[in-house]
Amino acid sequence: MKRRLIAAAVTLLLVGGAVGSAAADAPSERPAQADAASVQVPAGVTAGVAVFDRQTGAFTEQLNSSATFRSASVVKLLLALDYLWDRGPGYVVPAADRAWLEPMLRSSKDSAADNYWSDNGGSAIITRMVQRLGLRDTAPPPATHPGYWGYTALSARDTVAIYRYLLDSAPAPVRDFVMGNLRKSTRCASDGFDQHFGVAGAFEKPWAVKQGWSGSYEKGTCGPAGTTSATRTASAAPAAAADVDLTRPALHSTGTVGAGDRSIVAVFTLHPVGTSYGKAYTDIGRLTRSLNVPGATRPAGWWYGTWSDHVNVRPNASTGNAAITQLPAGVEVLVGCQARGEEVQVPPYTNDWWAYLPQYGGWISNIYISSPDNKMPDVKDC
Repeated sequence: MKRRLIAAAVTLLLVGGAVGSAAADAPSERPAQADAASVQVPAGVTAGVAVFDRQTGAFTEQLNSSATFRSASVVKLLLALDYLWDRGPGYVVPAADRAWLEPMLRSSKDSAADNYWSDNGGSAIITRMVQRLGLRDTAPPPATHPGYWGYTALSARDTVAIYRYLLDSAPAPVRDFVMGNLRKSTRCASDGFDQHFGVAGAFEKPWAVKQGWSGSYEKGTCGPAGTTSATRTASAAPAAAADVDLTRPALHSTGTVGAGDRSIVAVFTLHPVGTSYGKAYTDIGRLTRSLNVPGATRPAGWWYGTWSDHVNVRPNASTGNAAITQLPAGVEVLVGCQARGEEVQVPPYTNDWWAYLPQYGGWISNIYISSPDNKMPDVKDC
């Protein structure tokens, strides 16, 4: 039974905020393997972007690259480097310290950053790293919020400089430790947010990523059904602080892409107040996919919007097994193929087609896909 008249209306309400105008304007169904063009910033988004090709030694993209954003968890790169500084000659990391460093880098665990920040001088950490790396735009959090490490000011070009130090100048054990952990980035962050947006979603591996998010987003639901976390909020921020916006929801994606870490990518974004996580996730994904990133391989498939909250990703085309994870509400997903499976009902509509999501290694019912028919018209059968 067709379900699309209501689904389309629901899409405008639930996904219209989640996938933006393109969900209605159609291009969300464009093939995922389309070639990248110049930077495409979705409506309402403020962005700072830098892409550096290490093979040629030149930037391939720069957009507001010196503009400063609150760093959110991207600053954890500097916390890790500060810890590792002058620990030679062997740069051995004791097991007790690995226990907080590894989850801080892989799954962005905040409590690890809290402890290191409070025990090692707070803002003095940033001052030390600015001097050591010659950063031009980076600054400690505002004096009104000294404990808010995520309010450190950071730019796209300074983020490229941090990665260039890691890859080209840092002692090999430091490089291997930090980059090795970034290559093991977990889809589900420690606080329940799906952190494989931006670079991690736009390109095939090999990549290494350190992501950041900050704002009044709804609770994260990444992981088995029912997993939640505390809401991220920036509402306690001061009204103004040295040109760094501490109010609008932030979502940042940074890292390296391609064999030999050929390209360094830094994408910083701010979104209108009230933007859902799925909408911000979708917008930074579209922006990142538009970039010229030498050495990158783009995943095959088709990008489609979704609707509804807490959509379960299943290990097969059936509701009989426990969910692998849940999608951010209304997020755009890469569909690899589709197949018939268990019939799903969202009264008064039914659908027995399922979409395979290769980046999740699982399936969602097509009833939650923003498409005019039960079967997506351009997606191949599995």
